[in-house]
Amino acid sequence: MKTPTAPAAPRPTALPVPPGTRLLALGSRSVLIPVRPLLGCTALLAVAVAVTAVFLAVGETNLNPVDALRAAFGSGTPRDVLLVERLRLPRAEAGLAVGAALGIAGCLMQTLAQNRLATPDTVGFNDGATAFAVASVTGTATQLLPSAAALTGAATAAALAFALGGGAGRNGYRFLVVGLGIGAVFGAVTNLMLSRAAIDSANAAYAWTVGTLNGRDTDAVATLQIGLLVCLPAGMLLGRRLSLLRFSDAVATGLGVRVRGLRIAVLIVAVVCAGLAVAVAGPLGMIALAAPEAARRIAGPRSVPVLTSAAAGAAFTLLADLIGRTVLSPLEVPAGLVTAVVGGPYLLWLLLTTRPRRTA
Repeated sequence: MKTPTAPAAPRPTALPVPPGTRLLALGSRSVLIPVRPLLGCTALLAVAVAVTAVFLAVGETNLNPVDALRAAFGSGTPRDVLLVERLRLPRAEAGLAVGAALGIAGCLMQTLAQNRLATPDTVGFNDGATAFAVASVTGTATQLLPSAAALTGAATAAALAFALGGGAGRNGYRFLVVGLGIGAVFGAVTNLMLSRAAIDSANAAYAWTVGTLNGRDTDAVATLQIGLLVCLPAGMLLGRRLSLLRFSDAVATGLGVRVRGLRIAVLIVAVVCAGLAVAVAGPLGMIALAAPEAARRIAGPRSVPVLTSAAAGAAFTLLADLIGRTVLSPLEVPAGLVTAVVGGPYLLWLLLTTRPRRTA
């Protein structure tokens, strides 16, 4: 007589994959990959590479963009390698690093304050960094390190805005208004120092007031690049938690988020990025405003596109500097003036179309 066999255990049914994502199986583990943010980030990185190639190729002596990229890696004719590596590549590296830092800072600040207008430009970070950088040049007989001074100024402006604005969460609109006032004060202090400084010192500090990539200090660029190696991964990790702050503080706390600690960490990353960027190129306006906006339109509104914003900021900064040094050649227009002229109408449109949200 046959003994009855136990019925086979039912196989666990696969969980449904959310729309817009793909399930990547890695052995016993699986990862959900958002399709649109990945494609958008890849596209913007490709645009940044293309803009870099054109940037390295265009000048008094024009090159083929492909040859310019090869020369950047030491391959090509001696003339091309000398022209690209010695003259154009350092400036391109500075522009890429500055744009990426401003894109990261802008994306984190906009998401933290829940306001598209909250960027290092508008909340006073850049003005504080500029004031301290100018003070390091005009206020002492021996120049202090502008990177340290700019970082201190950005941190001072952030601390004032965070304290007087009551945080940057649900009080994001107040945080923005307080930041505008702090930026105005630091801007007035900068103008006062320039007006009372000797002509040579004022000329030396001029670059930190208008924003330019011409003749940047290699030590400041290296410091910014090292800072990006830390801030970019930190910003991406914080961005994953930062998306939960779109809910109320009580809901975010219930989901395991330490709200106050997260906000402080986001401010620290934004301050480091903005301060080091200003130490290299001065206040390049509108990059931190436009880059995150472009990243969100490409990657979608669900994510916090830190890496995509960095790629967009790098591309925008190089493009602005390319326009400034070629359109009116041999006269060179600083990149900060180009971003102001192009970004001014965009900011006006953003102000007219942004409606502040009321929170209970």
